[in-house]
Amino acid sequence: MTKYSLPELPYDHAALEPHYSAEQVELHHDKHHAAYVTGANTTLEKLAQAREKADFATLNQLEKSLAFHISGHVLHSLLWRNMSPKGGGEPDGELAAAIKEHFGSFAGMKGQLSEACLSAQGSGWGTLAWEPLAKRLVVEQVYDHQGNIGNGTVPLLVIDMWEHAYYAQYRNEKAKWVEAFWKVVNWPDVTQRLAKVRGLDLSLG
Repeated sequence: MTKYSLPELPYDHAALEPHYSAEQVELHHDKHHAAYVTGANTTLEKLAQAREKADFATLNQLEKSLAFHISGHVLHSLLWRNMSPKGGGEPDGELAAAIKEHFGSFAGMKGQLSEACLSAQGSGWGTLAWEPLAKRLVVEQVYDHQGNIGNGTVPLLVIDMWEHAYYAQYRNEKAKWVEAFWKVVNWPDVTQRLAKVRGLDLSLG
């Protein structure tokens, strides 16, 4: 059975300082992200055992657990690539044009995504995603690791708003974490992700 594995960071723990501290990155990646990988693999093993025994009494809970841990793994894997020591500023080219088309301006998108992060109730994420049916960029809120997100949408830029993402550095001032995130956004990464998903076709005709 293919197992999930924790991806290596594309930079060292201290590379994003002062905006994201080495301590915060180490805890977030090496501990929290790793726990989602372990959880996904453990749940897959339990599902395999359930199939072997044809005993699906716990299937509902196992499916929820699998979705939770895989979503956490996917979102975190994207988060690390979405940040860069050379990040920040504003995008250009096709991404900038798409943002202007669908949000009116970069400031409009940034304001909406920032508010989506700060107004998420409880634990969650803010994401800039591609909706392939209408072929447009959308801002979404992800509660825990799922929910309030369109089926088929593909996240391109994600901001983790779980307390574990910022509390070691910013304590309860999560707005400061969001402000800091914009200073390390890896726009070339987001641009290449947009280029890859623009060809998705979910039309019914």
